Amino acid sequence: MRVKAVIAYDGSKFYGFQKQTTTSQTVTTQIELALKSLHINSSIVGSGRTDRGVHASNQVIHFDLPSYWSDLDKLRYTLNQKLSYIDFKHISKVDSNFHARFSATKRIYRYIFQTTKVNVFQKDYISYYDDFDELKLQEALNCFIGVHDFKFFHKQGSNVHTTKREIYKSYYVKMGKYHYIYFEANGFLRSQVRMMVEASMLVALNKLDVEDLKRQIDTIKQYTTRLAPPQGLYLARIIY
Repeated sequence: MRVKAVIAYDGSKFYGFQKQTTTSQTVTTQIELALKSLHINSSIVGSGRTDRGVHASNQVIHFDLPSYWSDLDKLRYTLNQKLSYIDFKHISKVDSNFHARFSATKRIYRYIFQTTKVNVFQKDYISYYDDFDELKLQEALNCFIGVHDFKFFHKQGSNVHTTKREIYKSYYVKMGKYHYIYFEANGFLRSQVRMMVEASMLVALNKLDVEDLKRQIDTIKQYTTRLAPPQGLYLARIIY
């Protein structure tokens, strides 16, 4: 039986989502170890990877269950008892052809930061930037909307057949002392969101001209390869 699970995790406690050969402290490995302890020898598949330090409030995974695991509420409860810093929010039965990654149509990321000093309790979950121009930030974010070749907005090291992606929404919201940047797209390249956030903030901080940002988006010239800090980034929602 194939199941879909919606999970949240504290990315500051892991070396990323993807399984690694040098450490067991990844989201995937910890979940698979918990499943194995319940005699569920299934690999999990995620909707996408997150970097070290990046969080998820609604990551989606799928895996296959042996027939005797029919009580999904009990499975969710048991996994949550076994896991630290990972929360199984929902587990539901899906068709056998459901795929957490390939069945997804949209992905939404949220970036949270503030312009006042981040205290010791916030430092792993909220990023910091100096005071900035909010209008310039939104102007920069608008440049990403549409279909673009993002070859200048991703980290090397992952094999992809194309670097073209479509950004459906890209916008800024302020709530109290907190600042939020949202990106909604059909998919993202490795570290693409962090690079887009940093480039947009450079414009808002008057450290990068918006016309130069457009030239980088148009793959004419690369002006920045910097990444926004991972602490403020959350995989917020996957849409199917």
